[in-house]
Amino acid sequence: MSARKGGDRPRILHLHSTFSAGGKELRTVRLINAFGAKAEHAIVSGEPGRMEAAQHIARHVPVRYPREFPTLQGKPTPGRLQRLARAMQGYDLVLTYNWGAMNAVLARTAFRDVFALPPLIHHEDGFNEDERERLKPLRNWFRKIALGRSNGLVVPSETLERIALEVWEQPIGRVRHIPNGIDTRAFARRPRPDALRGVVKRKGERWVGTLAGLRPVKNLPRLVRAFRALPQDWHLVIVGEGPERDAIRAEADRWDIGHRVHLPGFAPDPARYVGLFDVFALSSDSEQFPISVVEAMAAGLPVAAPAVGDVAAMVAEANVPLIAPAGDEAALSGALAQLAADSALRSEVGEANRAKAREAFDEKPMIAAYRRLYSSALGGKGIG
Repeated sequence: MSARKGGDRPRILHLHSTFSAGGKELRTVRLINAFGAKAEHAIVSGEPGRMEAAQHIARHVPVRYPREFPTLQGKPTPGRLQRLARAMQGYDLVLTYNWGAMNAVLARTAFRDVFALPPLIHHEDGFNEDERERLKPLRNWFRKIALGRSNGLVVPSETLERIALEVWEQPIGRVRHIPNGIDTRAFARRPRPDALRGVVKRKGERWVGTLAGLRPVKNLPRLVRAFRALPQDWHLVIVGEGPERDAIRAEADRWDIGHRVHLPGFAPDPARYVGLFDVFALSSDSEQFPISVVEAMAAGLPVAAPAVGDVAAMVAEANVPLIAPAGDEAALSGALAQLAADSALRSEVGEANRAKAREAFDEKPMIAAYRRLYSSALGGKGIG
């Protein structure tokens, strides 16, 4: 039963697959900060040790991290589902994120009436490594059943919207396509050459840059190979952390370009340094709506990337010819070479991207869309 009384601020429970400082988590942080002190938040991570995004929540926002909450992982046995359902009591709205929270979604569907559970809105931003090439039929079936009584399913990309409607068979009125947004104006500032810790941009250098978790799905050794033929004044800067660091370094050494490949690690606040790049690049096997592409666009950069997820639809029309077919390493290399050789093309495409980012991907419309959706689920009560 809801704990909300009269004009009290709503209590919102967030159930995340992980609360590391990734795209979906930092979007959640931006929304929490935008709602301010008009809502209370409880945040649970399916990986309890991954809570890095929490440090970005504003101090004035009432938020807690309940340690006693049942684990989101494990087989969906009746006992586990019942414990999850009971733990949702006392909140006014439950927000779940990605496959790692799907047990909680099923628990709420199964026990909604028994325990008078609050409304639930699920968010899907992409897939695990094991579904990058093909969705698992059993998980598709599980999602279809679990989402059957949810109050909404939010997706940031057209690709995921199609999957939700056609594969998971969700009714069109339940699926909400809300593109990710950022503070586009913050990326207009020109960064200092030493804005990125661990590597300084020297006079005469040009940078191909990317922001990515160093995971197999990002296929960063492919980016090293695609970059390797660029002239000596070009450097590759890969910002992020993950288990593929040694593989990336080994690929750079194999082509004798280790001195031009830099891995400074994870760096917060991309607006401070993305503008140091001259070209932004991706090499992923799978993406949906990569927020790093929007950040690069807002900084006025051209983008070279494979046509995965919504990437080709995200960039400006002038940038579309530089989007390579998925998996085509030669085409990706060609796009990088074309941009490296033509500063006027870089400038033209970058400015077109900046204009599109401001028009289509600013965070203000995104925040407004989420505020309307959550307020509707809360019975029309505003949340900031």
